[in-house]
Amino acid sequence: MTDDEPAEPTGYELARKALEDARAAARAAGKSVGQGRSSARKTSGGSRRSARRGWSGPRPDANDPQPLGRLAGQIARSRGWGDRISEGSIFGSWDTVVGPDVAGHARPTVLRDGVLHIQAESTAWATQLRLMQQQILGKIAAAVGNGVVTSLRITGPRAPSWRKGEFHVRGRGPRDTYG
Repeated sequence: MTDDEPAEPTGYELARKALEDARAAARAAGKSVGQGRSSARKTSGGSRRSARRGWSGPRPDANDPQPLGRLAGQIARSRGWGDRISEGSIFGSWDTVVGPDVAGHARPTVLRDGVLHIQAESTAWATQLRLMQQQILGKIAAAVGNGVVTSLRITGPRAPSWRKGEFHVRGRGPRDTYG
C-alpha cells in the first residue's frame, strides 16, 4: 500500500457512509430527513393521543391481545357448541365439581335432555347420593351454569344375571345389595 492510495474504511466509517447514502436517497425521493415517528408528535394543536392513530388508551379494546379462554368461548358460542362443552366439562371435571369423596364412589354415565345419569358403586352410596341430590345439582349449576342439568337419575351397581339356561325358577332371586 502506498501513501497516495486511501486506506480501506473501517466498520465505523462504513456505517457512517451507509447512513449518509440513505439520507441522500431519502432527500432525492422527496422525504425530509427525520420524518417518521417523530413527525407524528409534531401535530399542530393536538396531543400525542390524537396524533397516534389506533391507540387504545388506558382501557382494553379489540386491538389488545385477548386471553385464549375468552377467544375459545367466543368461537364456541358463535358455532353453537355451548351445550356440548358444558356436558364435557361436567364429565371432565367431575372430581372438582362434586368433591373427591363423592367422585370416588360415583361417576356420571350419560347426560341426556338435562337428566344426568349417575352410577354409584353400591346401593348404600346410591341412597346417600339420592339424599344429597339437591346439593349435587347446586354444585353442578355453580360449575357449568343453570339449566344444563335439571335432574339426576342415580342408580346402584348393575346386578349380574342369575338366569342361565332355559330352566329357571320364578321369584325374587338371590338377595344381596344389588341396587
